[in-house]
Amino acid sequence: MPSVTGATDLLKGLVPVTKAGIVGPMGPSRLAGVVSAWYQWDFTAGGLLAVAARRDGDRIAVIDDRGPISYRRLNADARALAGALYERGLRERGRIGILARNHRGFLIAMGASARLGTDLVLLNTGASTTQLAEVLAEQKIDWLLVDSEFTPLLTDTAPSVAVFADAEPAERPNCADAEPAERPNCADAEPAETAEVSADADRVRFEDLLAGGRRTTAPLARRPRRGRIVVLTSGTTGTPKGANRPEPRSWMPASALLSRLPLRSAETTVVASPIFHTWGLAAAQVGLALRSTMVLARRFDPAATVTQIAEHRATALWVVPTMLQRITDLPAGDRDVDLSTLRVIAASGSAIPTGVVHKTFEVFGSVLYNFYGSTEVSWASIAQPHELRAHPTTAGRPPLGTVVRILDDRGHEVPHGTVGRVFVGNGMLFEGYTRSGSEKEISGGLMSTGDLGHFDPTGLLFLDGRSDDMIVSGGENVYPREVENLLSELSGVLENAVVGIDDPEFGARLAAYVVRTDDPDGAGLTEDGIKSHVKAHLARHCVPREVAFLDELPRNPAGKVVPRLLPKA
Repeated sequence: MPSVTGATDLLKGLVPVTKAGIVGPMGPSRLAGVVSAWYQWDFTAGGLLAVAARRDGDRIAVIDDRGPISYRRLNADARALAGALYERGLRERGRIGILARNHRGFLIAMGASARLGTDLVLLNTGASTTQLAEVLAEQKIDWLLVDSEFTPLLTDTAPSVAVFADAEPAERPNCADAEPAERPNCADAEPAETAEVSADADRVRFEDLLAGGRRTTAPLARRPRRGRIVVLTSGTTGTPKGANRPEPRSWMPASALLSRLPLRSAETTVVASPIFHTWGLAAAQVGLALRSTMVLARRFDPAATVTQIAEHRATALWVVPTMLQRITDLPAGDRDVDLSTLRVIAASGSAIPTGVVHKTFEVFGSVLYNFYGSTEVSWASIAQPHELRAHPTTAGRPPLGTVVRILDDRGHEVPHGTVGRVFVGNGMLFEGYTRSGSEKEISGGLMSTGDLGHFDPTGLLFLDGRSDDMIVSGGENVYPREVENLLSELSGVLENAVVGIDDPEFGARLAAYVVRTDDPDGAGLTEDGIKSHVKAHLARHCVPREVAFLDELPRNPAGKVVPRLLPKA
């Protein structure tokens, strides 16, 4: 696959990571510890966590509903979990599943899996009992780490289970008013002792595993196998497939992102995106590499997220577009806090409606970065604020070490301005689905994203929709995304989805599903008004034949609209 692998390119890749502070000077003893960690665990999450602990161990790694925890303690907990699972029979090539919301347990599991050489399967918190049972069986999970709220979904055939505590631990020191010098100890405060559970129990408490693991001398491998992280596809239809994600083999994945995102080490980041999703996982991995303080919450609340940014003086926020829309829709009073430290809003997971792009600039200034990628290709392009201001629908430009080409149905590259299929090459393409018979198309060493798109004359990438979303109506190619973007800018429209449906006369037609705003503009919005607006701005064949008004759009936990759950037009 075309990617950055040569020595010259690796040297070029040192520039972004050096500028961001990932690479920098350090004393001999600290350098020795860092080199040792790289040797043992490479650029896996376990390696990144160990490097952060040895380079900046007293720095707060995570602030979640259990308070702050330092990198030194987080790394020790990852070692403890690995030892505890080893004692219970888990070995290299085994599989750990995690079904949890955003909290420190996710990062501990990532670090432990890397130390054991196991695969880590990220399970979707929106899965049904049936879907979960099917995925656990298909992925051959040996140990499942699960939030207590999801235990009712487990059947009798579930694997061994460790249950995360609900939220608040027993009494801990009050860290809010602690002096900086006291905060490392404050962050590492032990929770109350918990009772032991027998090693052969089907279910144990996660804290009990850690307590036992802190005492173990399990002989973990010096250089364990490089495991995979398996991310489940979004699952808008049927049972989601598992996608084998490779762990980074060099600094180049971080360099690619940092060549277009101005992130810096040792700052604070609010990670609102779910970590089980590719974008949230990327946020966690980049956060570890940057030794960031990551602020995590189990449930997304737009007003609480704004408060977190101000309270912790965060410089970056990672969101999916629906989260960004809910934040920008907040009443002005709910945003009446100091957000001056925020330099980056990194959004990905689905298309950002143009109305949300405009509103973000209005509310936050020039801080929005639109990341285009997928579970399968990782990243393809990143749009920076100046590009989005001029072209709100652009997906931006490929970052360092990335090749993006627009091909026709015969695999030939098309001229700029011509719509074709998007193919991507980089150093982190996925290694195939875990389910046989499901593969991505490859052309000339590049992988298909499944999207249609085009380049403009300046080299900016624009997406025209999914290959399977485009419809032919009366002989004309129609792209629903074009209509969605137009409607997102219409006063009174909170959110919308446009899909193609069968039509006996024209072959196919568009149906629009609209959620109105809770104000006079929304109340006055009608079906005829929607159609007239589209007719005034786009071609006749783009006008939806049906318009349905909904209270909300059906979305999965990653924020994507689930078409099969839309009412029949």
